[in-house]
Amino acid sequence: MGGGTEAFPDLGEHCQHEDCNRLDFLPFTCHGCKKVFCLEHRSYAAHVCPKADHNSRFVVVCEACSMSIEKRAGEEEKAALERHEKSGSCDPSKKKKPRCPVKRCKEVLTFSNNSTCKVCNQSVCLKHRFPSDHACKPPLRLPTRSGMDCGDRKGNVSSRLSAKAC
Repeated sequence: MGGGTEAFPDLGEHCQHEDCNRLDFLPFTCHGCKKVFCLEHRSYAAHVCPKADHNSRFVVVCEACSMSIEKRAGEEEKAALERHEKSGSCDPSKKKKPRCPVKRCKEVLTFSNNSTCKVCNQSVCLKHRFPSDHACKPPLRLPTRSGMDCGDRKGNVSSRLSAKAC
């Protein structure tokens, strides 16, 4: 199903939504039904896609150990959690909640509320993301030395050179 204009007949495609048929120069192809849609009808819900969940994966998070359990096709959440508990992989002692390392801050760090400092490479909460807010200490660096610094012991190089010059 081609689209385009008289000058560019191969440019764009018409929306395949039954009520639209708009010529779109940047069309979207649905991953479920493989039809072409305009910006307005590109989502699964907008064009009522019959294959909206063909590649979807559903998971349930175990409250006891915070592990993600994938649900099988047609399986209820409760059944997936029971299967997880019976498998022996559910260990509540493994449930660790990372917390902000700043003194007196008890914020639990999750994927959406943490920041890694570029100076000290420490994960902190968003309230303490600036180096001045979390007592940032840059990693220890050894002082740079020149070749002349190596002879500062007894009979150093610089004093021997000056003695020969005299």
